[in-house]
Amino acid sequence: MGCAALLTLGLGSVTLGAIALWWYFHPSVERTSAIPYGERRGRPLTLEMLRPRRPNGLGVVLVVSGGWRSDPRSVQPAILAPLLRRGYTILAVSHLSQPEASIAEIAEDVQRGMRFVRYHAREYGVDPNRLAAIGGSAGGHLSLLLATRGGKGVETAPDPVDRESSTVQAAAVFFPVTDLLNLGTSTENPGDGGPPKSFVAAFCPDAAARLAWPATGRDLSPIYHITANLPPILILHGSADTLVPLDQSVRFRDRAVAAGRTVQLLVRPGKKHGWPSMLWDMRLFADWFDAHLRTPPPADSAAGAQTAPTGDALPAPGRSSVGPGP
Repeated sequence: MGCAALLTLGLGSVTLGAIALWWYFHPSVERTSAIPYGERRGRPLTLEMLRPRRPNGLGVVLVVSGGWRSDPRSVQPAILAPLLRRGYTILAVSHLSQPEASIAEIAEDVQRGMRFVRYHAREYGVDPNRLAAIGGSAGGHLSLLLATRGGKGVETAPDPVDRESSTVQAAAVFFPVTDLLNLGTSTENPGDGGPPKSFVAAFCPDAAARLAWPATGRDLSPIYHITANLPPILILHGSADTLVPLDQSVRFRDRAVAAGRTVQLLVRPGKKHGWPSMLWDMRLFADWFDAHLRTPPPADSAAGAQTAPTGDALPAPGRSSVGPGP
């Protein structure tokens, strides 16, 4: 075979590869935007549903948050292609951004979003007893709060959404904050035991809240809420992350494993707070859910039966919210 033919063959292979890659990251989805699940300060809280062409009947809640700021426009099917290609329906929950909402309020609203998804699960074509959560950084932190502090709703709540459980049956996250009271070598550590220095107003909006920080910091730190109900969790973290040091995930993993729970930590050597191949790493999230979400849970661990120890679960919101929705 001549050089010209080899060159043509090589270029053809590259072209086909590029086309295949483009196709993979552009899955066909049915997209429903701006579904209201609640409100905060008179502003609507919304979620978005991305249903794949061939759904597998399982739902994954994406917590749309970075720096505890949320923008529904950031939700792109390409980022979620590995999950959509496996048939997972994505429910992307957005929240009011800090500092307009405190991070305690944001955590409460994300719990509300999960309750809303579970209430409407059958309408969305997903099993309410097999729901997972994903997110990165602040979204990872909020996802782990679902995994650790999700609990039963209030049976007597006037809004039926708030009667639903906010538990998840699996989670997969990138570089989450797990211990706000011990930030270690983080560039956000103020050195005085206080909240992350770029987010003081969001964690402590007034002087009273600043005095209450030790209790608030503990309440919002997933590492202090690991229980026997902790679902299987996958964490990916870069070893060179200076914003959220790897230690945050190592200590969470170690404490969970010591409690007999399933937490797998995959370390990306030399990577910081994000890396280009994260898009491809989403396949590992899909693998995790294939392994831990596809099998129906035992009856005693279904969503309605799961709860954190009394007093530990984040409460269903006692505030103005929209009704059960469409």
